[in-house]
Amino acid sequence: MRKTVLVDSLPESGLRYRQGWTVVAVDVIRATTMAVTAASTGRACYPVDSLAEAFRLAAHLPNPILAGEIDGEMPSGFDMNNSPAELVNRSDISRPLVLLSSSGTRLIINASGCDLLYLACFRNSSATAVRLIQENHPRIALLGAGSRGEFREEDQICCAWIAAQLLKAGYIAENEATVQVVDRWAHARADDCLISRSVAFLTRTHQFADLEFVLEKIDDLHEACVLQNGMTTLAPVAQRSWQAIDLVA
Repeated sequence: MRKTVLVDSLPESGLRYRQGWTVVAVDVIRATTMAVTAASTGRACYPVDSLAEAFRLAAHLPNPILAGEIDGEMPSGFDMNNSPAELVNRSDISRPLVLLSSSGTRLIINASGCDLLYLACFRNSSATAVRLIQENHPRIALLGAGSRGEFREEDQICCAWIAAQLLKAGYIAENEATVQVVDRWAHARADDCLISRSVAFLTRTHQFADLEFVLEKIDDLHEACVLQNGMTTLAPVAQRSWQAIDLVA
């Protein structure tokens, strides 16, 4: 059976790959890093696409944490910003997290009608690739959330790392744009994203802990992350499959 992979970007792209696709949502700075980090600690995480939905859902959860940003600013009434560095240091993992972001969570919700939805970042890019290969998904769309109409470099790198592994495993690129992203970024280092406007924003707003978190935690998690019934869940990867992959990054 012919298996294909495609790279696309921006929140609206999630609507194009709902039927017949497995989707991987990528927002390295910072929504999917936040969601994957929450799942890795055992915390329930619920991505939402609007402020109204964040407050509606929070009203039905026990002692939730409202986390996130709109246009880079933490909304009034929220408990914390979209900060994985802050989240990982919290000990209250029994409290569910309601997560809102300008681009990443909108992408997640837009794509949530697809066959299966994965969330990936630098922390679990290789584990995600292994899981996709292991599960033999026939059509895979790797979608970068981007921001302000731009496919940001950090998301291109993460998508390219995953796509390169799929191509090695026999997948075929759906289009030339996918080939170009892989050719440019498959062998990139995490810090090659320092030219990104997302990095400039974190630097300008003195959110150095999150930048350090993103750049230092590379493939430290050996689980994929999926969205099921609106909540992030870890999807373990068979050790033998992990060891069989010649990792790019």
